[in-house]
Amino acid sequence: MSRTLALGLVFFGYQGGASAQPPNAHIGEGVPRDVRELYDKGLQYLAKTQTKNGDWTGGQQGPGITGLGLMVFLASGEDPNFGLYSNNVRRAVRSIISNQDRNTGYLGISMYHHGFAMLALAEAYGAVDDRYVWPAGKKPRSIGAALESAVRAAITSQKRNPLGAWRYSPNATDADTSVSGAVLVGLLAARNAGIEVPDDTINKGISYYTSMTASSGHVAYSGGLGGFDESLARISIGTLVYALARRKDLPQFKATVSYLVNNLESAGRSRMGGMEYQRYYQAQALFQGDVDAWKKWNKLLVQQLKAAQQADGSIPGQFGAEIGTSFSLLALALNYRFLPIYER
Repeated sequence: MSRTLALGLVFFGYQGGASAQPPNAHIGEGVPRDVRELYDKGLQYLAKTQTKNGDWTGGQQGPGITGLGLMVFLASGEDPNFGLYSNNVRRAVRSIISNQDRNTGYLGISMYHHGFAMLALAEAYGAVDDRYVWPAGKKPRSIGAALESAVRAAITSQKRNPLGAWRYSPNATDADTSVSGAVLVGLLAARNAGIEVPDDTINKGISYYTSMTASSGHVAYSGGLGGFDESLARISIGTLVYALARRKDLPQFKATVSYLVNNLESAGRSRMGGMEYQRYYQAQALFQGDVDAWKKWNKLLVQQLKAAQQADGSIPGQFGAEIGTSFSLLALALNYRFLPIYER
């Protein structure tokens, strides 16, 4: 089985409080009109295709997919409590929390889903008012309580894992850098939001990444599975976790950033997984690692998305239009920088 197919299976179907920066911080330029038009059309598509239950079911589905859609709305800059898409925000939050295992805190059908859903809750925490999320008379868990429970689940999963990282199942004893990236970014976002995440948890996660990063900047997939072949998605994930964990002094961070900067012309190709998945991580990695390089890459991204966006506002992707649209818009959302995770 190819890793491209494997990624689709394990990501989407495997069974087994901080304040945001003001828009345009650090860059000092207004958001271009074509970016706004792209994003607005994509938002309208996601709003139209969201179900009454708050999720998206046109392709693959689950809490992680719902989390990605939620972040697209939060990243738009619209007031999440009273703005144009506030009902979409509330439905997505309700969906994620309602599907959380109350005993374990586990969010989803794989740790991929858990990581992205945890990240979305962290971005919603402090921005979305719990008083407006649930219908009158219902008092389920708050966003903060659900996020704390999700963090504990991720920490428990890591403690079971001899590699100090994560794979598809919360009980896994092996690990890979794609799943681990989703979970680790979620934990770092939760910490940024004010949730307690032990230093030991972050240190073990970063240690796993340093062991998987070559001096060339390549990042391996899993122990012996995939080796150090080129994957701009994995290199970008490595760059991002080092940056968010404030480990930019590491030689591994410098190596991954250097590789990305020297391969900006590769923005339109992907050897593993969907192009939209790569763009999502590559945008954040370049922004965290080299803003000038991100500016150049972002211009290519806008051109590609303008050509790809359909009349209904969707952006096709390997895993379906709804997921492709969410990943692509989140890559574009660096132009706005309303999400706390996009701070530098």
